[in-house]
Amino acid sequence: MSLTVMILKMSQGLGRTCAIFFLTLLFSLPLGMLVALLRMSKNRLVSLLTRAVISVLRGTPLMLQLLAVTYGPYYLFHWSISRNKLIPVVIAFAINYAAYFAEIYRGGIESIPVGQYEAAEVLGFTRGQTFFRIILPQVIKRILPSITNEIVTLVKDTSMAFTVSYQEMFTIGKEIANSQTSFLPFVVAGVFYFIFNGVVDYGMGALEKRLNYYR
Repeated sequence: MSLTVMILKMSQGLGRTCAIFFLTLLFSLPLGMLVALLRMSKNRLVSLLTRAVISVLRGTPLMLQLLAVTYGPYYLFHWSISRNKLIPVVIAFAINYAAYFAEIYRGGIESIPVGQYEAAEVLGFTRGQTFFRIILPQVIKRILPSITNEIVTLVKDTSMAFTVSYQEMFTIGKEIANSQTSFLPFVVAGVFYFIFNGVVDYGMGALEKRLNYYR
């Protein structure tokens, strides 16, 4: 198989890789904020339960979570396995990354001085206005480097979808490598991921500079 044909075949799975990436971000970023707020709840039971869930999600392999979400319903409840494996893949990725984003959000929120909340209260801001107009913009600016790091990791983690035989780019490359007994497909996949991460890093870097309004 020529290099051109190999690249064309693997590029067919690139769209699925991008689907995992963008859908995971779409769901995990807001879900992570919700989990962070539950983790910081003054209700001790809610806080402890959320902390336990985060610990499980961060303490077990993403690969295991992919298998659990994809095949768990069948073994536990005898439900049929989803024909569209993108659905369980995105669910597993979104839940896993929400746990990481939640801790990043929590760190950012807790880094804001208490005096800002008090000043906002004196000025007549409601708790919602204080959070969304004063606290959240500062949190986003502070946590952006950490969020960028997780997003870069996500690009590479999309390759784990091969665990449940979802035909994304790495899975196709792996199949070609096995059939051709060649390491070249893995090199091509590595180049794809490197370029993808380069685009992500450039975009996030531009956003970070845009938010660096004190310089």
